[in-house]
Amino acid sequence: MSEHRRKPPQPQGGGRAAARRGQSGSSPGRRAAPRGATGSPSDSYGSDSYDSGGEERQYGGRAEARRAAQRSTGGGRRRGAEPTRGGRRAAPGGPSGPGRGRGRVAAVPDKKRLIDYPRAGKYGWQRWMPSWRLVSGLCIAFFGSLVAVAGIGYAMVGVPNEENAAARSQNNVYLWADGTQMVAAGSGQNRQNVTIDRIPPAMRWAVISAENKSFYDDSGVDPMGIARALANMARGGDTQGGSTITQQFVKNTYLSQEQTVSRKFKEMFISIKVGTKLSKDEILQGYLNTSYYGRGAYGIQAAAQAYYGKEAKDLKPSECAFLAALLKGPTYYDPAGNEGIDETASRAANRKRSEARWGWILEQMHNDKRITDAEYQDAIKKYPMPDPRKASKGMTGQIGYLVDTAKKYVLNHSNISEKQFDQGGYQIKTTFDKDKVEALAKAVKKVEKEKLDPKNRELDKHVQFGGASVKPNDGAIVALYGGAGYENGHFNNNADTSGVPVGSTWKPFVLAAAMEHGTYRSKGPLSPLSKYNGNDHLKVRNNDGTYVLKKDNTPFFQENESDYPWGYISLRKAMEQSVNTPFVQLGMDVGMKNVADLAEKSGILNSSFAGLNASFALGTSTPSAIRMADAYATFAASGKQAAPYSVTSVKSNGREIDGFDKPRVTRAMPEQVANNVTDVLENVIQNGTGKNALSLGRTAAGKTGTTDENKSAWFVGYTQQLSTSVAMFREDPKSAKLLSMNGTAGEKSIHGGDVPTLVWTEYMKAALKGETDLGFPEAEKIGVIQDEAGAPSPKPTPSVEPSETVTESPSPTPTESSSPSPTPSNTCGFFGCENDGGTENGGTDNGGTDGGVTSPPAPTDTAEDGGNSRGNGNGGIFGGPEG
Repeated sequence: MSEHRRKPPQPQGGGRAAARRGQSGSSPGRRAAPRGATGSPSDSYGSDSYDSGGEERQYGGRAEARRAAQRSTGGGRRRGAEPTRGGRRAAPGGPSGPGRGRGRVAAVPDKKRLIDYPRAGKYGWQRWMPSWRLVSGLCIAFFGSLVAVAGIGYAMVGVPNEENAAARSQNNVYLWADGTQMVAAGSGQNRQNVTIDRIPPAMRWAVISAENKSFYDDSGVDPMGIARALANMARGGDTQGGSTITQQFVKNTYLSQEQTVSRKFKEMFISIKVGTKLSKDEILQGYLNTSYYGRGAYGIQAAAQAYYGKEAKDLKPSECAFLAALLKGPTYYDPAGNEGIDETASRAANRKRSEARWGWILEQMHNDKRITDAEYQDAIKKYPMPDPRKASKGMTGQIGYLVDTAKKYVLNHSNISEKQFDQGGYQIKTTFDKDKVEALAKAVKKVEKEKLDPKNRELDKHVQFGGASVKPNDGAIVALYGGAGYENGHFNNNADTSGVPVGSTWKPFVLAAAMEHGTYRSKGPLSPLSKYNGNDHLKVRNNDGTYVLKKDNTPFFQENESDYPWGYISLRKAMEQSVNTPFVQLGMDVGMKNVADLAEKSGILNSSFAGLNASFALGTSTPSAIRMADAYATFAASGKQAAPYSVTSVKSNGREIDGFDKPRVTRAMPEQVANNVTDVLENVIQNGTGKNALSLGRTAAGKTGTTDENKSAWFVGYTQQLSTSVAMFREDPKSAKLLSMNGTAGEKSIHGGDVPTLVWTEYMKAALKGETDLGFPEAEKIGVIQDEAGAPSPKPTPSVEPSETVTESPSPTPTESSSPSPTPSNTCGFFGCENDGGTENGGTDNGGTDGGVTSPPAPTDTAEDGGNSRGNGNGGIFGGPEG
């Protein structure tokens, strides 16, 4: 083995430490000088084995050799007293200095880094403070990257060769419940492009003044607007707004309506390219031809025809400003209203919004000197109210109302916007049964023909019907009647609207609440055999025994339709003959809040409730025909409730959209409560005000209802297979106020047991043809008999308690010809009350034969001028407005 590969022998006498101590010099009490401190050549590490004299070295290996080399080259003391590897300061004086202790060395500066951060040679906060070179370098790199990304994006994103599907627009296809096609409806045929010379200058300037004043000068994009949109998107907010006309044209024409970052960047790059390829007039022309104006109208030409029935070139400046206002959102700016989509989009609210923006746009045009002073004064003096909605192709008969109901359901149960939906391409399968829809329409027409003669009787004019039929224990709407048809100018869906008080058809909810909760005196459920005072003109008491007062602090008296002296009668008998006074007092005893809660659980929307005053028990609320049919279906299903629905599936491009499963069935009330209500309502048809329904020829239950002054009349009834409601009312076509039906059909007054019951019976005969008569579950006795406070004690009798319908009311049942109640001036009026009593709109009531409601309160917000007018969608079937 060669000498240089031999392992050096280990030092003796205690190893390296001893060797170092041996080298320390003459004084045993002093520490040895650090290696290399003498400057002698022998202190260096030139060999791994032996020195020139052959004597074995007394020092360690390579690590120490490197440290010695550093000491020999590092020079004097390290600048800044930088710590050594061991964390101690270097001794002053350099290699030959007098420093003592273990080798204190000066460190070699670090190698240069590409990014000097944290900064070398700095301490404390200075070490973390970036240098100006670093900051400027990063800024240059950042902006350079943006330029590079923008350049790459601009190069990669091209202007699509074709318009997107939205710009082309398609129809929506509606299917019957059996899968056959009902109608293809939508905007597929409601778009016609026009050239810029056929668009009036006022329309062009209205849009520019309202949305993009710098249109003719900008590059086509608004960087700040894009930044705002991206910030909103990051927060989950609305991304609209801030776009130029060019960007909106690109979005309408080439891109989808999705709100994503990638789509926003595509929009920006395409807008820049479009700005270099098309003239400003071509861009403006494209924007006005692809924008959505509502009512299924895409483009200015379709909008001009939909709203004013004229060509776009014939629009006046005032009309142009109105159409420009629609571009902000036709759902909320069309004065015809869109309550079915959003309850805040009522006719009154939309008119107010539209008129405000219309005036603002005209003002902006005037300020921008786009119209003269004279043109401005002429345009601003009168709001250009548009035409009513028109029927589109195929939307005749009941089809328009079916489509309207299904569309509202889709919009309320998905993330699809109205604009996207109206662009078409959807296949909607509905719950509607074609045969039943036709049967209901046929029933209405037959009874109208038999009873009404509007050509020869003035009081037969403006009479309307609404109806709906729902499956119990399911919620599917199988049929509805919305009115005379779009083709006849009737666009309000009477099956799916509110504003028509339901009268005594509300009383079953009061009875059900009493059977479930009892009264403040009963300490448990109340039996329907409990007796209340049924006489006319009675004071109503609060729970503390005080009388309900009117606003003038005089006692409130409840009226029946006649002054027949019923005395104390059971609630079952009071329901049979629709006597008002027992149910008003019962409602106060149970608590109107309990009545409202039960009605809501049964399917009535809270938004359609009237004030919880004494008259609440008599049907001052205004739910739709659909909601009433659904709520009575809860009784038919022994207390199980399913929300009404009209759509079972929606597909787009063959893909099924989520959100259209059947509504969940819930328990609204105890089974025996519902079955006892059904038992009482069977008696209404067999022995009471609903006798006209006996011709159905099968087991059924139902209730009649009539409102004060006969402004509306209802019949709601059911079997186990179907629950159907029918409403009849008169309405002033101009003010939407309800009119009295006294004298209609040649009768002194119209009641729910008359025309509405005839329509119901005619329809149910056809709808249930071939179906088995299932009857109803037997109603077990429920609750305790707890008569009204003040009722006489029952007299003992040796006989078994006879049937309610046989023994009560030996006197003949009052008829429509019964003498009227005392004049309203003696008893009607507003009143205030405590606890569950109300504070508004008490008064007389046409009870007795059919039991009406007490002067209904001013209806919903849908009436612009207040009063007893009918709403359009407020309190709807799908969780907000009717839909």
